[in-house]
Amino acid sequence: MKVTVEKRFTTFPATALPERRPVDRLLTTLEQLAENSPRIISRSLGEFESAGRSYSLPRYVYLGPKSGGDVIRIGIFATIHGDEPEGALALTRFVSELEKNPEIAQGYALYIYPVCNPTGFEDNTRRSRAGKDLNREFWRESSQPEVRFLESEITLHALNGIITLHSDDTSDGLYGFVSGAVLSEHLLEPALRSAERFLPRNNNQVIDGFNARRGVITEGYSGVLGDIPGATDPPFEITFETPQNAPLHLQVEAYSAALQTILVEYRYMMAIAQNI
Repeated sequence: MKVTVEKRFTTFPATALPERRPVDRLLTTLEQLAENSPRIISRSLGEFESAGRSYSLPRYVYLGPKSGGDVIRIGIFATIHGDEPEGALALTRFVSELEKNPEIAQGYALYIYPVCNPTGFEDNTRRSRAGKDLNREFWRESSQPEVRFLESEITLHALNGIITLHSDDTSDGLYGFVSGAVLSEHLLEPALRSAERFLPRNNNQVIDGFNARRGVITEGYSGVLGDIPGATDPPFEITFETPQNAPLHLQVEAYSAALQTILVEYRYMMAIAQNI
């Protein structure tokens, strides 16, 4: 089911552009899944202009089979850095797997944002076309439309969990950042174990300048995509990183395995908590 656009921003004027990588082509399979599945809603988020062209943020909502409890709302975000499309491709694989095994997503509403930086993806640059690293702009009263749209989504849906997908060209293995709810680390560890079926874990004591323990980092950069700072009941927050120089198909499988594991583990933890 296809619906477009909700809001409009106007940014900077037209300039000459390099050869572009079309976002539509990246999302062809996801769009086909949405057209053929009653569980998937495709609805673009926002609208803004860049270099004389109109852009919106692709958004998909996957509704898993109903369960007996409250719906669990998880946001999954990828390609906030335009030169990291691996996460967007992995989300196609992940959704395809859910279509074959919908019980994995039982009780969930998954808000999926595969390309959070469409101009950066088109230009194959880390930053947006406005020259901003969008993953340093969150909750800082940013004027960047992509950031403002995503902040609105995070606030509106009161997410129980936030997962961001990144690929790191300086790492030789899998790792991740955790913050928010205390159980975040207890979700990342089994996710890393599942992903290790496809790629090794980064066991260095320092990763990306932060102290790490078996690929788990509990610090992080400020301004990254996440929940409102200081929230009284924060969601779990996981940033899952693959080694970008690894074969693409193995990164895709590692992401998909990690995401499936997080859903299963979190539902189990919530069931235990309700019974205590």
